[in-house]
Amino acid sequence: MTAHYFHPHCKTTKKSFTTGRISTAILFSLGTSLLSTLLPATSVAQEDTRTVNSTPTSPASNKAHHFASEDIFNLEYVSEAQVSPDKKQVVYVRRSNDIMSDSTRSNIWLASVDGSEHRPLLSSKHNFYSPRWSPDGKRLAYLSNEEGKPQLYVRWMDTGQTALVTNVTSSPSSITWSPDGKHIAFTMSVDAEEKPLKVNMPKKPKGANWSPSFEYITKARYQADGRGVLEPAYTHIFVVPSQGGTARQLTSGDYHHRGSLSFSHDGAKIYFSANRSSNWEYEPIEADIYTVDMQGHIEQLTSFKGREASPVVSPNGKHVAYERRSDDKVMYKNTYLYVMKADGTEHKNLTETIDNAVSNFVWKDNKNIYFQQSVRGLAQVDSVSLSGKVTNMASGLGGTTLGRPYVFATYHAAGDVIAYTKGATNRPADLYVTSDDERQLTSLNEDVLGHKTLGEVKEIVYKSSIDGEEIQGWYILPPDYDSSKTYPLILEIHGGPNLAYGPVFTAELQRMAAEGYVVFYDNHRGSTGYGERFALLLQGKYSSKYDFADHMSGVDALIEKGIADPEKLFITGGSAGGIASAYAIGLTDRFKAAVVAKPVINWLSKVLTADSGLYQIPFQFPGKPWDNVEHYWKRSPLSLVGNVTTPTMLITGVNDKRTPMSETEQFYQALKIQKVDTVLVKVPESSHGIATKPSRMIGKVENILAWFKKYSGADEATTPDAP
Repeated sequence: MTAHYFHPHCKTTKKSFTTGRISTAILFSLGTSLLSTLLPATSVAQEDTRTVNSTPTSPASNKAHHFASEDIFNLEYVSEAQVSPDKKQVVYVRRSNDIMSDSTRSNIWLASVDGSEHRPLLSSKHNFYSPRWSPDGKRLAYLSNEEGKPQLYVRWMDTGQTALVTNVTSSPSSITWSPDGKHIAFTMSVDAEEKPLKVNMPKKPKGANWSPSFEYITKARYQADGRGVLEPAYTHIFVVPSQGGTARQLTSGDYHHRGSLSFSHDGAKIYFSANRSSNWEYEPIEADIYTVDMQGHIEQLTSFKGREASPVVSPNGKHVAYERRSDDKVMYKNTYLYVMKADGTEHKNLTETIDNAVSNFVWKDNKNIYFQQSVRGLAQVDSVSLSGKVTNMASGLGGTTLGRPYVFATYHAAGDVIAYTKGATNRPADLYVTSDDERQLTSLNEDVLGHKTLGEVKEIVYKSSIDGEEIQGWYILPPDYDSSKTYPLILEIHGGPNLAYGPVFTAELQRMAAEGYVVFYDNHRGSTGYGERFALLLQGKYSSKYDFADHMSGVDALIEKGIADPEKLFITGGSAGGIASAYAIGLTDRFKAAVVAKPVINWLSKVLTADSGLYQIPFQFPGKPWDNVEHYWKRSPLSLVGNVTTPTMLITGVNDKRTPMSETEQFYQALKIQKVDTVLVKVPESSHGIATKPSRMIGKVENILAWFKKYSGADEATTPDAP
């Protein structure tokens, strides 16, 4: 095997060497060359005669018991579980795909904690979501688009009667009951009258057909992915009688009051988080905790540098739990669980000893608080006492994303009963509860997956060749895997980069495995769930030779194990994974083909055209782009395009505001100038989430498979004589 790595800023020079089954990575730094030898931690070269090659199967040869694209329409998963106040029942949102409308539907179901009952509460072609029990457990508030725009409803649990509570023009969110059950608070966007200029236009004649009026943009953050250009509007807090009536706005001012709400013990005021500074547009990691009373009087309780958010009042009203993150100008910092007195005094960090971000706080009683964190690829629920003692309560949470194996999960608790989403490598999230022991309450996908043979998911832990950093990863074996064969390998890189994959169900990667590939994914440096130090290893270095080495060391470890065919390697990734994929093919030509999804190609242009630049410039880079051109350029895959020879498919949503289409088009044009085989796939009507609709998820993965099949060399495959 001949492997090539390129000097990052040399357009013509290639370095090559020849190896046997064990490959050694030659990596070059962005300014000077650096030689490093792969040091696998868990893999040892196996001495055998396994030389039989396996090639991806064609659609015609797919077996009925393998995972197919059309199965995606039939998958379901659990989200938004809520335990009843009497701890006997759990309502949850059951999410399923509709093949006729090409959408994901949300219905509300009810399960008894002891597992004796499971039935629908609100189930139809409409969406029902955000269920919240009343304090006495006799009613259930929820949101639905049953009558067009999303509105707030209340259902009486004994009779099933339902009342339409609001008739508002914008979508409510963060619905929260008052302690006496008489009111429900929520947040909602309110249009603002902001006209930057008074322009005197001549009067249009009757019947004249003029061009549309000009649009004016004045805000620093003027666009958002999935929403496009933002109309002048601000999010405010409202309160409405729980039996229906007029919603009353409590907050005011040209500020956003987003996030969770929590009533005081007496119901006289609401705790919330906001940045009410005149400079709020330029302070993305700044927020304080406030209260607002029923007359609209606002009081500020915290004023620390950084973000204080998600306040939750204790049952007796004496304390408030909240999350806090510093304003250090780095791409990642841990979020901690703090408590303070209800009047905003005596702040204490309860999770100081936990080296991960924590979230989703629920008071167990007046002395203990539940919270959620992600650890090495899976989520878990812990509790902490007011003295700081931490106890694990539930582990292995995940499975609330169907496409890729992200570490996402939800939970809720009442007293000793915890309800949460938990799947497996072969199933999306089901509903689980635990008190004394763990109990699975649903099995939503047995009808779809029970008769399927899915790819087995295995863990691999290894050392990065560049500095010996330990990296955790997983690989999915093709169904009906034959250990006497080697298989083509797809490297799939996660987004973020401060996110993480884990050993959970993934429709896209299982589909790849069903076509005869080993699919490898890892939590490279910068991933979350491994502590703050690990997450910051990519500060100022994304993408770079460092994360590249993390990926390639895992690929080489699988080659060394005799699982992956070193001559049939493929690479793909989306968002930050798209950046890493594009960067990788500028450093090596070892991959037969690449699919780069929704990437950043040129950081100099990206931060000035995308919706996230106001955050990324101060927290991810050493300064403004025009003052640090060389740094931005070195981080950009476009700086390496002169080295690229790998056939590359590019795929991006037409309406993407996070990694705009202009980024993809720059790379496409550059590759065409280089005469690299390239195709640009534009996803119509799609923002950054190109797989949010079932058919788009299918289209994404099937395009990837078609591109890789084109370069798989299937026609050249040989099967040696059996020994």
